[in-house]
Amino acid sequence: MFLALVLLALAYGVGSLPLGYWLLTRLGFNVRAVSASNLGVENVVRRLGFGPAALSSALDVTKGFLAVLMASSLGVREVAVLAGVAAFAGHLFPPRFLFPHLPPRGRGNLVLLGVLAGLYVGAGLSLWITLLPLVVWAAALGLSGFVAVATIAGLGTFALAVTLSSLGAGAKIAAWALVLLSAWRLKENVGRVLDGTEPRVGEDVPMAGKNPDQVVAAFMIHPMTIDDFWQSKRFSWMKPLVDRGVLTERSVRTFAAQLRPMKMGELRGIRTTDGKEIRTYLLSSPLLPDVFRDEPELAVKRAVEGARLAHELGASVFGLGAFWSVVGNKGEDVQAAVPEIAVTNGGAYTSGTIKAAIPTILEHFAREGRDLTHSTAAVVGANGVVAFGIARTIAPQVSRVIMVGRDLERLERSASTLRRANPGREIVTTTDVARVRDADLIFTATSDPNPVIFPEHVKPGTWIFDEGRPADVHETVALVPGVRVIPGGVVRPPGDMKASLNIHFGEGAVPACLAETLIIAATGEYDRKSLGAQTKTENINFFVEQAAKLGFEVLD
Repeated sequence: MFLALVLLALAYGVGSLPLGYWLLTRLGFNVRAVSASNLGVENVVRRLGFGPAALSSALDVTKGFLAVLMASSLGVREVAVLAGVAAFAGHLFPPRFLFPHLPPRGRGNLVLLGVLAGLYVGAGLSLWITLLPLVVWAAALGLSGFVAVATIAGLGTFALAVTLSSLGAGAKIAAWALVLLSAWRLKENVGRVLDGTEPRVGEDVPMAGKNPDQVVAAFMIHPMTIDDFWQSKRFSWMKPLVDRGVLTERSVRTFAAQLRPMKMGELRGIRTTDGKEIRTYLLSSPLLPDVFRDEPELAVKRAVEGARLAHELGASVFGLGAFWSVVGNKGEDVQAAVPEIAVTNGGAYTSGTIKAAIPTILEHFAREGRDLTHSTAAVVGANGVVAFGIARTIAPQVSRVIMVGRDLERLERSASTLRRANPGREIVTTTDVARVRDADLIFTATSDPNPVIFPEHVKPGTWIFDEGRPADVHETVALVPGVRVIPGGVVRPPGDMKASLNIHFGEGAVPACLAETLIIAATGEYDRKSLGAQTKTENINFFVEQAAKLGFEVLD
């Protein structure tokens, strides 16, 4: 018994050895350029060539074979099967204290091949137990094109064959443990299969630096409401259970908070005027808006994990959307934790789109016979950088500005700046959003997860520019007579963009923060990224100019 435990421990140790990584590194290859989150062996072939891929593959097969062969020396077939499970577990989940800085491991298919070979040669298991799983694996791969589907199908066949054999209970439990380990490792790949974002074998997988005419970006999103959670097919099965009361919405929210970032969708068809294709991965850790307020440490942790996933997927830049844009000191902590990829909160181009949109709005307002010089404008969220920028832009053109925010002391400091720059203008500060009812024009840009402006806050005929994401203006405000609600920061990328998810900006349109991510990827100007509370004027101008050159269009 003691010897069996020693052999199982050795099998786990052998399986955990990063033999392929060590060999390829010694040969001078940049193994970190190979992403375990894309196709395994095929990805190595594409990035490093057939020879290095063959060497690495042979070592993975050898690990599984040797682990089982050592355990087979006891002459107990159940121990040999357990050793195969231990070797596979070692490959997937190596001891981090021994290998703390290694890149993510592959999916273990080649280790499994070595395990099956070892069980046939060393433990003497029959061909129908060891060969039939390979036949099913090949058939499933040929029919579906997905490695994850083939792996689970092949291992399920192996576990079923062992269950129907004369092997003892220990071997049967071990066989099913092998299936569960693989399913757990491949759960994200299976989710992508359901969502339609998992690449098939042979399909082109974009990677940063691979094709000069193609760049790769990643953008972090989250559900605005529980209904957005059901968009993903991997989670849609839960909705009927919630509707029937089997699951509570609270339990779904708790479940969502436990999920690491995952690839939920893609944007395709974006092509700049100079012919460059921008492939964009939509990543999500499905935290709902209230979690960002109540659990900021969790939000930062998930954002950092999202940046690492973006890097593994081959993206050159990672954008933070919606409430992700304000976590970790507005992205600074995320960038510090993952320096391998450029991180941006999108603030510069968002400010640029607002700067470009406001003159047009004021011009249209005046064309309809409204006198700007005798009008009152309100700015909601004026404690924020974006909203204060709006206040600074409109203050010289109206008679009165109402600045609404949560921190009255900070508002007063900002108001003092505006008063000095605009003598004779009345600048009012308040924490009461109801004061906006006096305004003819309302500009709002808060980070509140819920609407802040309702019909009782708006007088008939008011124009409202809503930069908030999610929207600051409740949909019923549009029913107030003469009110016009103008969404802000919405951009149409060049080309014929198709989205696999509804990101709520209209067909073919994206938020300005996402557009900034795309522009950085297309230009390679990673130092222009937006981080922290400060936004440089030169960067705002850069994104406005580059957007025009590349074919991005701000929607009014």
